[in-house]
Amino acid sequence: MHISFSFLPDYWPYFLNGVICTLMLAFFTVLLAVLPAVLLALMRLSKNKVLNFISNAFIEIIRGTPMLVQIAIVYYGFFGAIKLPNYMIFGFINVAMFIPCIIALAVNSSAYVAEIIRAGILAVDRGQTEAARSLGMTQGQCMRMIVLPQAIKNILPALGNEFVTLVKESSICSTIGVTELMFGANLTRGATYQTMGPLLLAAALYFCMTFPASKLLAYLERRMRRGDAR
Repeated sequence: MHISFSFLPDYWPYFLNGVICTLMLAFFTVLLAVLPAVLLALMRLSKNKVLNFISNAFIEIIRGTPMLVQIAIVYYGFFGAIKLPNYMIFGFINVAMFIPCIIALAVNSSAYVAEIIRAGILAVDRGQTEAARSLGMTQGQCMRMIVLPQAIKNILPALGNEFVTLVKESSICSTIGVTELMFGANLTRGATYQTMGPLLLAAALYFCMTFPASKLLAYLERRMRRGDAR
C-alpha cells in the first residue's frame, strides 16, 4: 500500500474549497432544519390525532429511508422540474447543486432534530406547566414562555451534535457533484491515480472539523449542568 501526499502542491485548493463548502452545508442545514423540526415536535406532542399522525408519518418515513435516496429524489425529482441557475458562489460552489443538497439534508435532519426537541420538552417537569396554567396562561403562552426556555438547555448540546454529524454526512453530496471535501478527494484520486493519500487527508480534515466542535460542545454542556448540581 503506497501512501503519498505529492499531490498537495497542485491539488490543495480542492481540499480547502471542500472544507469551506462542507462547513457551509452543515451550517445552513442546521439553520433550515430547526423551524420545521420545532413544528414537527409540537405536532407530535399535540392531542390532535391528525397533526400527530402527519408528524409521526413524516419522521418515520425520513428516518426509515437512506439519505442518498432522499438527496436523489430532491435533486433529480423536485429540482429536475424546477431549474436553478448555474450561478457560482466563491467561484466553486454551484447554486444549482448546493441548494438542493441543503434542502435534502435539512429535510432529513429535521426528523432527527424534531425528536431532540420533543425529548427536551418532555424533560421539563410537568409541574412547571401545571403552575403556569394555574396562573391563567394559555397552552401557547405556557409553551413559549415557560417550557421552551427551559427545554433549550437540554436541546442545545444535542443540536450541536447534529451539526457535527452533518459535517460528516455532507460527504454524500459528492454523489451529485457538490464540491465539498469528499468531492475534492475523489477529484484528486481520479487525476493523480493516488488513492490512499487523498482519502487520508480528507479523513484528517473531517477529524479536524469535528473533534474541536465535539470538545467545545462537551465543555458547554458541563457549564450548563453546573447549575443543576447546586
